Amino acid sequence: MIRTLLRHIGRILLSLVVLSTSLWACLALWYQLPGPAAVKVGAGVLWAAFGLAAIVLLWRGRLGRALLSYAIGFALLLGWWSTILPSQNRVWADDVSRQLHAHIDGSVVTLDNVRNFEWRSDTDYTQRWETRQYDLERLRSVDVSLSYWTGPAIAHTLVSFGFDDGQFVTFSIEIRKERGESFSSVGGFFKQFETSLIAADEHDILRVRTNVRGEDVYMYRVRLPQPQMRSLFLAYLGEAAALVREPSFYNTLTANCTTIVYALARRIVPGLPMDWRLLASGYLPDYLFDVGGLTPGYSMEALRAAGRITDRAIATDKAAAGTNFPKAIRQGLPGADASQAPTAAK
Repeated sequence: MIRTLLRHIGRILLSLVVLSTSLWACLALWYQLPGPAAVKVGAGVLWAAFGLAAIVLLWRGRLGRALLSYAIGFALLLGWWSTILPSQNRVWADDVSRQLHAHIDGSVVTLDNVRNFEWRSDTDYTQRWETRQYDLERLRSVDVSLSYWTGPAIAHTLVSFGFDDGQFVTFSIEIRKERGESFSSVGGFFKQFETSLIAADEHDILRVRTNVRGEDVYMYRVRLPQPQMRSLFLAYLGEAAALVREPSFYNTLTANCTTIVYALARRIVPGLPMDWRLLASGYLPDYLFDVGGLTPGYSMEALRAAGRITDRAIATDKAAAGTNFPKAIRQGLPGADASQAPTAAK
């Protein structure tokens, strides 16, 4: 009786393996098989039938035949999957069409292709790609922004660096979507998107989220010594150079906007603990709070309330022309008071 029970448990476990890998295979075929939707659906149906046949053989006592046939088929599928490589040469969407290039001369960094679009809607905008210079000796602040569009667990992470001459630049690791594509969290598991690292003006990359897309954005001042700020800035430039040399795929779980930031920061601050909140990116501020990375003297609730920049960003569109967007969105931000925040050059 025990032997029979173990046999049934083994069959159940093997059936679950076949079911899960068949689901993965069907999604992989849907997202990556060339051809029209009918071809993708047909291939998925055939693979589902193949997996079901393997399970039927397994339960009829033909374990060897079921596993051998399915293993060979899955190995062939993985062989095809390994041939799908990231590319630099696609018809990219305008906002990710250029790659960031950096030139370093001592403490002075020149960035080519800093994005500074004027967004009127997601499809109506004026393109501007600029060359800007930053002196790392004047680097004074690091702010992390989280942009929420679907519930509390999912957010996009952006990191802004502030200088005492009034300049801010924001780095954002994003999908490098093709023209006509839109983000898909499921597609992000199946090599649908390459990775892009954008350097942008805050009036572009934060305002488009608050004022154009209707996302809710929260900003937090990060506690870092100046040498570590500088190292983190340079780490972003290293990541940008790596993507220019060799493209890589974005992955919703393992290579997204938050996990890559963590990998960069860990090079600067060794010993940062791994945490589930790095995967559920909407909870990143709570993780930073727990490791002592945010402005001290405030509760997490107070930091979150004061860090919500959405209304302040929207108000800048109604304010007089020439409103200093970075200054306006930081009004009341803990840690960014007049004595600590970058000030405009005189």
